[in-house]
Amino acid sequence: MLAAMSPTPPTTPNRGEPPIRDRGDACPGALRLHPADDGGLARLRLPAGLLTSHQVEVLASAAESLGDGRVTVTSRGNVELRGLGEGCGAELADRLTEAGLLPSTTHERVRNIVASPTAGVDGLGHADVQLWSRELDELLCAAPWTAALSGRFLFALDDGRGDVARLGADVTLIAAGSWADGGGALLYVGAQAFRVADADAPRAALAAADAFLRAARTAGNGAWRVKELPGTAGRPGTVGGPTAPAPAPATGLLDLAAALARAGVDAHPVTPAPQLPHAAPPRPGALGSDALHVLAPLGRMTAAQLRALLPADEVRLTPWRGAVVVGASRTRLPELDAAGLITRPDDPWAGVGACTGRPGCAKSLADVRADAVPGTPGLPVHFSGCERRCGHPPGAPGTWVDVLATAEGAYLVNGRPTPRTSLTEAVATARTTR
Repeated sequence: MLAAMSPTPPTTPNRGEPPIRDRGDACPGALRLHPADDGGLARLRLPAGLLTSHQVEVLASAAESLGDGRVTVTSRGNVELRGLGEGCGAELADRLTEAGLLPSTTHERVRNIVASPTAGVDGLGHADVQLWSRELDELLCAAPWTAALSGRFLFALDDGRGDVARLGADVTLIAAGSWADGGGALLYVGAQAFRVADADAPRAALAAADAFLRAARTAGNGAWRVKELPGTAGRPGTVGGPTAPAPAPATGLLDLAAALARAGVDAHPVTPAPQLPHAAPPRPGALGSDALHVLAPLGRMTAAQLRALLPADEVRLTPWRGAVVVGASRTRLPELDAAGLITRPDDPWAGVGACTGRPGCAKSLADVRADAVPGTPGLPVHFSGCERRCGHPPGAPGTWVDVLATAEGAYLVNGRPTPRTSLTEAVATARTTR
């Protein structure tokens, strides 16, 4: 059985949640609400972004009756509720529990799993990683030691098409085809890569988390993420990272092979580690004959827009702040467009994101959502109210347009000072220039 401990001594837990590190992992959850300027903020982890129709309705109702009437889709395909009133935490928890959205009070913040959202829908990819996600989530919630993971530790399960492989996850699984053809699954952690059988993929991901926690405990630096371990190099092929395989951690702290052996996973090292696959996210519109992909304007949906996704066999929220609606034909696109959702790749708001900004965030220097402008489709663009750039797209400079508010009431567009009145032209130019 795997076993690991928190890297640093705990302080008092919060309503049954895992220990809070000395370093202060205050990442919001569904039980630990964050006091924002616009009220309480709850962040609900949704492995693979999966929601049933009933769960969609529960979230829409909670947003209306407990919050500000909207839900935010995060860059990990999770959901945030904002504007929550004082004293509503218990009622929110009860609603989420009843809907099956809170299977573990001790592990609710560690269920950070992104998976290729169109897996099993469009006929592409090598495996239905949505099934991997469900098994990994069950394993995470069943193991007491996994509660020591931080609320930022991320698993990415890619079906081989490369859509989520480069999201900067701590543990990445890539479906690689049949074992007889040299396939199975590739497990990446830092610069290390191992090949495992498809059936062992979720257990291998769990073993990688065990290896991280052991290494973090040894390092003693309160690391939340793999990249924070001393001597850990970037993952080969990561956007913005090295283009050649990086060396193994210099300190040798992260012993992935030993963790896989403890878990009973037959794993084979791959040296040098192959480059991670990379593909653009699905375009808004129809996905085959019975699924749709829509985007939420600036990553937020009203309760009415969330309900507009129904009826559906299931809804999968995506890391691109949208939703894959399974069991819906292209004939529904006009009604979703009328509801204010982004349904076409040529929509000028496609690819435009923003942080919360004023008045919800005290650190923001501007109301970036009000100042955000559309433009000719091109590079993703993100409006940030401060230098933290919360929720920005993954990737190196030049792969997305950085629009940053300044203390002078203006903006920097990719570092160039730009008056608010000139944002439309500056952003349009930057989106079409590499």
